[in-house]
Amino acid sequence: MPLTPMRIRVPYSGIFRLATRRPILIPPTRFSRPSTFTSTSTPTTTNLRLRLSSSSPAFRHKTLAVPFLHQQSSTYGRFAFRDVSSDDSDLEIASSHSHARPQPQPQQQLGDSTLENIDAWRWKLTMLLRNKDEQEVVSNEKKDRRDFLQLETLATRMGLYSRQYAKLVVFSKAPLPNYRPDLDDKRPLREVTIPYGVHREVDTHLLAHLSHKATNRLGSLDDSLHRSSNDGSIPGDKGIFEHVEPMSHNSVVKEKILQRRGLQMRQQQQGWQESPEGIKMLEFRSSLPAFKEKDAFLKVVSENQVIVVSGETGCGKTTQLPQYILESEIEAARGALCNIICTQPRRISAISVSERVAAERGEKLGESVGYKVRLEGMKGRDTRLLFCTTGVLLRRLLVDRSLKGVTHVIVDEIHERGMNEDFLLIVLKDLLPRRPDLRLILMSATLNAELFSSYFDGAPTMHIPGFTFPVRAHFLEDILERTGYCLTPYNQIDDYGKDKTWKMQKQAQSFKKRKSQIASAVEDALEVADFKGYSLRTQESLSCWNPDSIGFNLIEHVLCHIVKNERAGAVLVFMTGWDDINSLMDQLQAHPLLGDHRRVLLLACHGSMSSSEQKLIFEHPEGGVRKIVLATNMAETSITINDVVFVVDCGKAKETSYDALNNTPCLLPAWISKAAARQRKGRAGRVQPGECYHLYPRRVYDAFADYQLPELLRTPLQSLCLQIKSLQLGSISEFLSSALQPPEPLSVQNAVEYLKIIGALDENENLTVLGRKLSVLPVEPKLGKMLILGAIFDCLDPILTVVAGLSVRDPFVMPADKKGLAESVKAQFAARDYSDHLALVRAYDGWKDAEAQKAGYEYCWRNFLSSQTLRAIESLRKQFFHLLKDIGLVGNNSETNNKWRNEVHMLRAVICAGLFPGISSVVNKEKSIALKTMEDGQVLLYANSVNAAVPKIPYPWLVFNEKVKVNTVFLRDSTAISDSMLLLFGGNISKGGLDGHLKMLGGYLEFFMKPELAKTYSTLKRELEELIQKKLLDPMFDTQSQNELLSAVRLLVSEDHCDGRFVYGPQIKATNSKSGVEVEGDNSKNQLQTFLNRARHGLPTYKTQQLRNNQFRSTVIFNGLDFVGQPCNSKKLAEKSAAAEAMLWLKGDSHSSGDIDHASVLLKKSNKNSRKKSFSGS
Repeated sequence: MPLTPMRIRVPYSGIFRLATRRPILIPPTRFSRPSTFTSTSTPTTTNLRLRLSSSSPAFRHKTLAVPFLHQQSSTYGRFAFRDVSSDDSDLEIASSHSHARPQPQPQQQLGDSTLENIDAWRWKLTMLLRNKDEQEVVSNEKKDRRDFLQLETLATRMGLYSRQYAKLVVFSKAPLPNYRPDLDDKRPLREVTIPYGVHREVDTHLLAHLSHKATNRLGSLDDSLHRSSNDGSIPGDKGIFEHVEPMSHNSVVKEKILQRRGLQMRQQQQGWQESPEGIKMLEFRSSLPAFKEKDAFLKVVSENQVIVVSGETGCGKTTQLPQYILESEIEAARGALCNIICTQPRRISAISVSERVAAERGEKLGESVGYKVRLEGMKGRDTRLLFCTTGVLLRRLLVDRSLKGVTHVIVDEIHERGMNEDFLLIVLKDLLPRRPDLRLILMSATLNAELFSSYFDGAPTMHIPGFTFPVRAHFLEDILERTGYCLTPYNQIDDYGKDKTWKMQKQAQSFKKRKSQIASAVEDALEVADFKGYSLRTQESLSCWNPDSIGFNLIEHVLCHIVKNERAGAVLVFMTGWDDINSLMDQLQAHPLLGDHRRVLLLACHGSMSSSEQKLIFEHPEGGVRKIVLATNMAETSITINDVVFVVDCGKAKETSYDALNNTPCLLPAWISKAAARQRKGRAGRVQPGECYHLYPRRVYDAFADYQLPELLRTPLQSLCLQIKSLQLGSISEFLSSALQPPEPLSVQNAVEYLKIIGALDENENLTVLGRKLSVLPVEPKLGKMLILGAIFDCLDPILTVVAGLSVRDPFVMPADKKGLAESVKAQFAARDYSDHLALVRAYDGWKDAEAQKAGYEYCWRNFLSSQTLRAIESLRKQFFHLLKDIGLVGNNSETNNKWRNEVHMLRAVICAGLFPGISSVVNKEKSIALKTMEDGQVLLYANSVNAAVPKIPYPWLVFNEKVKVNTVFLRDSTAISDSMLLLFGGNISKGGLDGHLKMLGGYLEFFMKPELAKTYSTLKRELEELIQKKLLDPMFDTQSQNELLSAVRLLVSEDHCDGRFVYGPQIKATNSKSGVEVEGDNSKNQLQTFLNRARHGLPTYKTQQLRNNQFRSTVIFNGLDFVGQPCNSKKLAEKSAAAEAMLWLKGDSHSSGDIDHASVLLKKSNKNSRKKSFSGS
């Protein structure tokens, strides 16, 4: 059906845009009177619309390149187009707005102007839907902002998305992010200035470096020519990380050794089983439900390559099934050939389970049973059953993609759907056809085995019923009725300290004003809840219940009730995270009953516990003492505390979700699933009938999801994508599309773009040299990059501390009642450097000095530091150092990589290189500091940052480790940096449309400066990247040989006093270049002659040819090499152009690919014509 032309009246005072993803502005000054324009679907009409399809590369580009509304650009931002049905549109719109969906108003209540405006917009939006080339409509008219609620409702009904950005209103076919930099006319642009003397000195160092580089390049021509006559290959990095197979032993001898070892293992196993201790242990093991399924399990394993086992809590699947396989293989005298790997999602479970299995076999850990986690391991020559974290197995796959020698892989706790577990399943599914002898056993604690069975082509399943005593459930209404506790708006505060009363009032007021996501999730369930069977007091309490609250006071009351009135038995309290555990622990220790060590033993259980702390959890307390364990959700399935009789379930867990549209992770407490609630309840029935206290109503439980959303769908995917490329698994998006539940394509796209920005992937998604190095470091890519650059720039020791500190929890402790004092101590460590990372370095160094004086505990107590976390940092530092040593970036003597460890400016620069593109602008206002990021707009700093307490930050930028959205977006772990640090150590820079205009992140970050300063930055940036590339390709390369370059860099980053300013438009006029380092222009002929003289080569000769169009083209010749310049209007300019081409080649910056060895290529080319010429250089 043909479209009729659309005529739109544009009033003088307004702007209306009908556009694609990149809107176009029509300034009001273009019209002196009301104007009319016509827009149709044909491309020959008005320039008001751009044609851009959803398959255009512009849609896949992550960053924004539209600095101002009145400017157009050939690139576009990270807003992927995807079709949505009208059924989905309401949900998507609701999730992108903080306010509730407005209800349509009766037309009689609206003014005539509003009705007329809505009618006009109904027609405009209809035309938008009809036109396939158009993507969105943008308007800045005041009346559209006035009527936005009504227009939003209209757009939703039509299946469109809408959002208001300041004074602009946008209606789109695709979901709209929270912030659009291209629509932000207040986006700060940076005007950069450097002291003239500093710039001159930097140029001097840089010119000396370039001169030395050109001299060496010419001096190496003889050697290059000589090598090319013997070996025509071009040097590269082929072969890096290639695995060399060791020489195999004589197969007959090896077979006899294995047979003998197998017989020895069988005799040893039979001896244990026949011993009194072994018989007693076998009696216990045979009482477990898994024992009844032993024969059936072994039969299914022997007949099938994949088997899925579901088993309820307490059935013994984790400890017994791997043992059954091991015992069966040893009994068949195949023990020496058996190699079983059992993965666990957490280190604590890998360690505790391995200890238990070794004890059941009457062995010491490290004999036939061992474990391996990130920081430690215990594995011997005869280990045949290894418990490890999933990450350890994935790292083995990097060097052994076929898992040679492994006979069985057991993946435990697959029901948790962790990202590593889902990734491992994809890899193993791909591996199984190539390893028909490999057996894969998947174990789940919930009854969702069919999902995994169908993923592995209908693999057989079996279920092991659990043996648990009955557990009586008490929901919130039952608890209140039974204990008589009353909830009020003022006694549900979860944070204590000197401001207790004020905080309670504050929380009560905020609860009345707003509804959080966690409260909204159960709002419908509470509306239909019926509590008529309960007392009026209980009903009144339930009406005051705050779903956002963990309920510290309620937990305290329930624990007191258990201690006073219930029978003996340990209590397991499920909390949301480590912070809540710490806060609750402080409150309980101050209680007269619960803090009495003679009656109560309070313990904490979390993921990074030391082995000694783990043992306390499993040990039984003295008689008359009640053990209370505060735990995270890891205690649901990963570990078992046998003496637990009572469980207190808060119903929540800290869960990371990922907003792909806004590229922002969100860390918020979320309701657990029904499966998790059942697991928590089951922990109370291991040894006798138990009790479970659910701190939420039964109706809320009924509203829970059946299972938790897989981690693959709710977290950023950068590390996972890097692993996919390092395992050579092909296209990232294609590989992840084969996942059990594939992630959102936009999430994958964001991760790939991030890896390209940091230099781990090239434009074709291939691993770069840096990417290969990063793939062998078991940290996030950004932290791995920081480690590598710390080694290259000789400031490794403090960078080791920073990376280790960012890999564990914050070592700075903030007690609620001494928070101000703790913050002042942390600020002293920062020493006015405006850096959380440097504060961490000084705190750690001080602790090491105190440890040497046997005063570490006192130091931690005085400075509000966690000694446990500091010891974890110490262990990680050692591991990271050895990993860097393995890839050749550091030697045995660590001092050689720490020449600049005390130079704070270089530390800032390396931190910037690692954390980029985590960058925020800093604008100091009269009474506040405005922070703005590319994807979020205005953001805030976390309260525990040293930069959050200062009135002014004298730097223009902050780099940050992570951003997390709670109610607003907060930045964590930040360091202030200068313009020079960002330009030299941040991302790639490109030239803008003006002289002295540089851009970064696709144009989101823009810098304006004198043209000669821009050339200095560009040249320094190029040389720095070349130095890093050389070091990565050749770890033996001495970076100190580039002393002039490093001197220029250190001078610029240390003497940049941030004298520039933020502007809101290109206010810098282009100026003529008078000085600075240039590779083309007026002095190119002089530079070429100077370089050749210093290299003791003859003078260059020029041959100029006049072209038919009256232009001239020159060729410069020296040492048998010839370089052709660009056509120019005069002979003099043509010679300068040819000289400039030669200079570009000498400086290693030719227009061809950077992967080509120019010397080799040009020598081969010149040998045809100049084979008899001498390259002696004299």
